[in-house]
Order: sequence, then structure tokens, then C-alpha cells
Amino acid sequence: MANNLELFKRIDTVVLDVDGVLTNSQMLITESGELLRSMSVRDGYALKRGLMHGIKMCVITGGSSKGVEWRIKSLGIEDYFAAVKKKILVFDEWVNQHNVNLDNTLYMGDDLPDAEVMSKVGCPVCPADAAPEIIEIAKYVSPVKGGMGCVRDVLEKVLKLQGGWKTIKKPA
Repeated sequence: MANNLELFKRIDTVVLDVDGVLTNSQMLITESGELLRSMSVRDGYALKRGLMHGIKMCVITGGSSKGVEWRIKSLGIEDYFAAVKKKILVFDEWVNQHNVNLDNTLYMGDDLPDAEVMSKVGCPVCPADAAPEIIEIAKYVSPVKGGMGCVRDVLEKVLKLQGGWKTIKKPA
């Protein structure tokens, strides 16, 4: 595993998992059986900035949640695929439809269902608390855990290296 930030300079496509990446790996279960997840507002801000910068985005998840779908779409991400059993099949179809260059693609996953897709992209990344097998595949491991801002960590680096993340300077 290497934390090679040079890879981030060429990223024009970002594909994300949900559970363990955009959310932590835990679910709250209500008495009625509803599954609840939490997401970082900072991840959401970074996703919007990435879209404004022209980065193509896609979310592929094995889970299914109307709340997660609403959140992803409200951020402006149109390509959201839920209840996916084999992520590589959906990923390959999406890549072909959108003429995506795999060398310029970042995929962030956290567990074994993400491994096959991560092995195909130029920039596989993961949160700090990913499964050991995923950390092994990753070319960058965020120091931040899933659901706690790891997506923000990665997108901020990508955008800063590409000149698309402007910070506010303190007055002298």
C-alpha cells in the first residue's frame, strides 16, 4: 500500500460505495425494522464541490435505502445503483456508457464486495477502518474512518491538486 497523492492529479471520475464509506459500518435498527444510517455533511460538501469541478460521480451499493438514495440525489449525483449483488457488472456497464478512462478513475470501497472494482481502477482508495484485504489493494488509505469524512479527505486532496479547492485566507 502506498499513499501516492500524485495519482489524484489525473482523477476525473469518482465511484463510491455507501456502507462503510459514506456511512460508518453500523446501522441503527428501529423497532419497526427500519434501518437508519448517518452520513457526514462534510462528505456531502466535498461531493458537491467535485461535481461543480466537473468530476463524474457514481455510487454503487449493495444496500437499499430510500433515505440514502434521496441524500445522494440531493447532492446532485444522478448515477446511483442500489441493491447491487455484483458491483463489477454495474461498474463495467456504467464505465462503457459514460466512456470512462479507468486510469483516471478513483473508487472508494471498504469491504470484500469492492475488491474486484478496486482492482480495475487507476486509483483505488479506502477509509482507515476498511477490511485488511481492501487496505492491501488501496493506493491511498484515508486516515479518516468511513462515514466520518473519508470522502471529504480524498476529494479535497483531488481538488486541491487540480486547483479546484479554494480556501479562504485569513486577514493579515
